[in-house]
Amino acid sequence: MEFLYEYGLFFAKAITIVLAVGAIVALIASSAIKQGAKKGELEITDISEQLQDIEDEMTHHLLNKEQLKEKEKQDKKAAKEKEKAEKAAAKNKSDEDEAEYEPKLFVIDFKGSIDAKEVSALREEITAILLVATEKDEVFVRLESGGGMAHCYGLAASQLDRLRQAKIPLTVAVDKVAASGGYMMACVADKILSAPFAILGSIGVIAQIPNFNKILKKNDVEFEQLTAGKYKRTLTMFGENTDEGREKFVEEIEEMHELFKEHVAENRPQLDIENVATGETWSGKKAIEVGLVDEITTSDDYLCQASKQSKVIGIKYATKKGLAEKLSKAASLSAESFLGKLWQNNRIFPS
Repeated sequence: MEFLYEYGLFFAKAITIVLAVGAIVALIASSAIKQGAKKGELEITDISEQLQDIEDEMTHHLLNKEQLKEKEKQDKKAAKEKEKAEKAAAKNKSDEDEAEYEPKLFVIDFKGSIDAKEVSALREEITAILLVATEKDEVFVRLESGGGMAHCYGLAASQLDRLRQAKIPLTVAVDKVAASGGYMMACVADKILSAPFAILGSIGVIAQIPNFNKILKKNDVEFEQLTAGKYKRTLTMFGENTDEGREKFVEEIEEMHELFKEHVAENRPQLDIENVATGETWSGKKAIEVGLVDEITTSDDYLCQASKQSKVIGIKYATKKGLAEKLSKAASLSAESFLGKLWQNNRIFPS
């Protein structure tokens, strides 16, 4: 009986603590929602500066003291000459002339999931760029996706198309994979780069659905499904599918495939769309032969070259964890620690 009493006391204390922690977290979450807590913010990275720091560090390790002094001397001389030339150019320009403009290369990373939920951040990044970019700038997207839901990737492609509509040059680099929905996005670009062994293509549509109707029948389980509209549900997981339903489902898939083909053909008119819209994929080296990409290179090589002519800037919309989420995790760990101590102190198992 003493064991049961101690166990009951321990359980009561534990439940009280957990409920109290839950109530506190709920209050904080409610307060955060009412105050309209900010979901995320832009993170801007000077990639040009990062690359320059790497170059300087490598140079420092490779050159001896005399060579370093000579290099520093030459760098200072070059900097002075550049400054002098800029001042002279500015002096010779009339008030109506434009000031010297340094082109910018805005870099975005998109690593897509099946439902392309990353489009929420993408739309924020695109909007930020459109507010400041000009036609002299360029947007560079490092894209990685094996595809997913057609309507989700359609929205992602539309976000990239906003850049095209604004006449801002768009380059997409595929280091690993841009298949199906991934290529739906990539084909919007003015130029597509691919690593030699990257996977591209898969211009097709697939749908799969299991059916458990025979298992249900075998176990005398009835399944009812009520719909309004002849084709509200064409195929079902638990009911008995019909040939008419299958035909309608295939018709819908074919319609989506045609939309996909039209989208690719519109953005890359040089393609033989019937030749590449078979659902198959190609490696980068083969993809350039069939016209899916324009150049074989990696994103790293492109950025290193671009940094010599443009200011390279990384743009990322980062979603911050809310206060409620942070406190919830902290509370969970604290509760776990407390319960562990309570367990030890009560010693509910007799020694």
